[in-house]
Amino acid sequence: MGTHVLSMRIDGELLERLRTHAAKRGMSVQDYVVQTLIRDDFDERFKAAVDETEKFYGLT
Repeated sequence: MGTHVLSMRIDGELLERLRTHAAKRGMSVQDYVVQTLIRDDFDERFKAAVDETEKFYGLT
């Protein structure tokens, strides 16, 4: 298994929120995001967020 690069464009307000959450845990923003992505319940939480977004926009 190799490594890959993920690049994201996020607004300043979200970045500040991520910095705050990461700092509370003594982590960098990058480490905090990676830890969030590898959580056991990430897939379920992500699907729920997508479902809610689709409902909001009337796509389902």
